[in-house]
Amino acid sequence: MSAFDLDDIPTNPTANPHFNDVVKSAVSRRGFLKTGLGLGAVSFFTIPLAACGGGDGDDTPAVTPPTTPAPVKPLLGFKAVATNSGDGITVPEGYQSQVFCRWGDPLFSNSPAWTGRATEDAAAQALQFGDNNDGMHYFPLTGTSSTEGLLVMNHEYINPEFFFTAAIQDGTQAWSADNVRKSQAGHGISVAHVKLENGQWKVVVPSKYNRRLTAYSPFTLTGPAAGHPLLQTSADTSGTLALGTFNNCGNGFTPWGTYLTCEENFNGYFGTLSGTDTRNASQRRYGLSAGVSGNRWEEHDARFDYAKERNESYRHGYIVEIDPFDPTSVPKKRTALGRIKHENVALTFSTDKRVVAYMGDDQANDYVYKFVSEGKYDAAAPNADRNLLDNGRLYVAQFNAGAATGDAMGTGRWILLDRGTPISGGRNLGDLFATQAEILINTRLAADAVGATPMDRPEWVTVHPKTGEVYLTLTNNSSRAADKVDDANPRAANVYGQIVRWRETGNDAAAITFEWDLFVLAGNPIRTPDRGNLASGSANVTVDNTFNSPDGLAFDADGRLWIQTDGSFANTGVYQGQGNNQMLLADPVTKEIRRFLVGPSGCEVTGITWTPDQKYVFVNIQHPGEYGSHPRRPAADPAVDPLAFSKWPEASGGRPRAATVVISRIDGGVVGT
Repeated sequence: MSAFDLDDIPTNPTANPHFNDVVKSAVSRRGFLKTGLGLGAVSFFTIPLAACGGGDGDDTPAVTPPTTPAPVKPLLGFKAVATNSGDGITVPEGYQSQVFCRWGDPLFSNSPAWTGRATEDAAAQALQFGDNNDGMHYFPLTGTSSTEGLLVMNHEYINPEFFFTAAIQDGTQAWSADNVRKSQAGHGISVAHVKLENGQWKVVVPSKYNRRLTAYSPFTLTGPAAGHPLLQTSADTSGTLALGTFNNCGNGFTPWGTYLTCEENFNGYFGTLSGTDTRNASQRRYGLSAGVSGNRWEEHDARFDYAKERNESYRHGYIVEIDPFDPTSVPKKRTALGRIKHENVALTFSTDKRVVAYMGDDQANDYVYKFVSEGKYDAAAPNADRNLLDNGRLYVAQFNAGAATGDAMGTGRWILLDRGTPISGGRNLGDLFATQAEILINTRLAADAVGATPMDRPEWVTVHPKTGEVYLTLTNNSSRAADKVDDANPRAANVYGQIVRWRETGNDAAAITFEWDLFVLAGNPIRTPDRGNLASGSANVTVDNTFNSPDGLAFDADGRLWIQTDGSFANTGVYQGQGNNQMLLADPVTKEIRRFLVGPSGCEVTGITWTPDQKYVFVNIQHPGEYGSHPRRPAADPAVDPLAFSKWPEASGGRPRAATVVISRIDGGVVGT
């Protein structure tokens, strides 16, 4: 994890019952996890969805005449790979991988060549791929083409030890406005025209589609909060024209062909040189620094000094919609989806074709959200209304251990974040917020007030393409106090994480109630082989597939669940034998999990997308060489010897470089089978 990633440090001051307390109650009531041998039975997935109840209040499942089931082809058909702590990409037998879209690679005909010495200035970086690739999506250029398309990807943050020269790192060369501008250019989005030629993927240069969006590109604020006084600054008194996007983590995409990027740890870019902590309650709740920020942008860009530009931080923390096919279009920050530390966004439809968006707020003890559009999507006229994300209702989740059907562990409800929603003391949200715009700008504070359930860092969320069930990674929560230990989270610091899933009532994504269980409790049976010790994880975690800190999460079109990790790669102590960060595949019905990929030293495996024929899967390798407190931490300063910990993707590059890896079967089949 980056030195600037403060996700494990909670800013939630409420006493709202934590998800772990809810799980503990469910465990006590239903007897789950008493021996550490399972979480919820397979029947959670296979129970008829009618069991959740419909609009008529009848909870009795319909009786279906027995039939002879057709043979089911296994979803997972590859041989699992073993853990390792090497400095390369490991994929299964019969598979191959290719690296492209590396940090610093050219996007335009006038892009300068990569030097490998971090000597590029801001102008050069603005013409190259940004750093630390994260969420991404492949858009076919025509029809359902699986050989040519637009690959749109996020660049979350930079690693200063590789991004800048040693002289800048040690202060020999003064920190400058160009350093800030270069850092800002390393963030944001790349739109790349990609093409398969002679079995290899390449970036087409030049192409009218190629584009960079950075921390100083123009954006439009739309939706109910646009124009509110809190969004007005000295540079934009209208409150509708924002500048920049940064710390873009996960992503989503729309059925009308646009890309959704998620602004996550925006708070880490704001500080003050004033020497005085003048943060208000909202800025504290969102985690802005009391003094100088780790990124130091405020030293040469006044809009990041909250004492000089009080409202600038309110203009970040949104879902941003980008049209990749129109390089002249101005992206839109959709305020109706709320302002949080967005990890990713997963879109689906309600039964009446309203758009539903699921979102997690990635910080310890924060919440899960859902947006339901007011308008409906018309597949026959997909471009008729491209502003469906501007109007609708925003909800926050409350999990409880109430009566549930089958093997579900509990129930839950979606609480509307609206001025009329009741809160404690006989009041409504309207008593705290004068307008709906204020609720959307201060989403965390509104969710606090209505009693939302704090979670263990809600990260990626994904929807099963056939059943509609929703899966969410809860990466870890190392800050949990000892009095929060329970059967589902048996550690005073949850170092392993878990995946929760839920099923909406009546199989309607717009429903306001749901049932939930835990799909997997990550753990380490290598370290703790006693299956009665829940540190081993749930029954579907074995010595062969052990992992920690599930993060990236996505279903492919066939319903395979792809799990990516961003946790410890120390391979010692509680992480003994778990090796580098990895990517695994799971069968949601059988709950079988197999390891598919292991990444290089110091990396996070994140971001995933497929060609329509599913013969190629694109995966991002972020921050290779990020050493932290690893036992093999280099003795020499990596700013002086950048290749001391990792040489990936190639030593000739001069320093570790985030990049995209495209994986395929050698025989040309569907990946994962």
